[in-house]
Amino acid sequence: MAVERFSSGGIYEDEVGYSRVVVASGYGGHTGWTAGTTAMVNGVVAHPGDPHAQAVVAFQAALFALERAGFTRADTVQTRMYVVDVTAHADAVGRAHSEIFDDIRPAATMVGVSALVHPQMLVEVEVVAWRPEDGSAA
Repeated sequence: MAVERFSSGGIYEDEVGYSRVVVASGYGGHTGWTAGTTAMVNGVVAHPGDPHAQAVVAFQAALFALERAGFTRADTVQTRMYVVDVTAHADAVGRAHSEIFDDIRPAATMVGVSALVHPQMLVEVEVVAWRPEDGSAA
């Protein structure tokens, strides 16, 4: 099994010591995992107070990182959504997920959390992708 690590150049990657995407290859395919991804853009939280827009930005950033590692949106097999106020924001975050993944239908989990690292962050997401070793459609 081979492992590759991809950086996005984000401000926290060196500080905290993580990779934006890790890809493991073997057992007939390639699996890519994103680190937790938020709506932080150029050091600023995008769309304060808007969980739907933050979820869209976070998912787009995660998918962009996976694309840089050789995956497509259609390769998505699992998503996770961490929502600060799940009672108030679950519908908005779920709507964003549906807009992006409705035709793919990955396994998905949404959980409520007490806080994220920045007080304006309302949602953090993770995406897992898989593609066959031969590059054909899954």
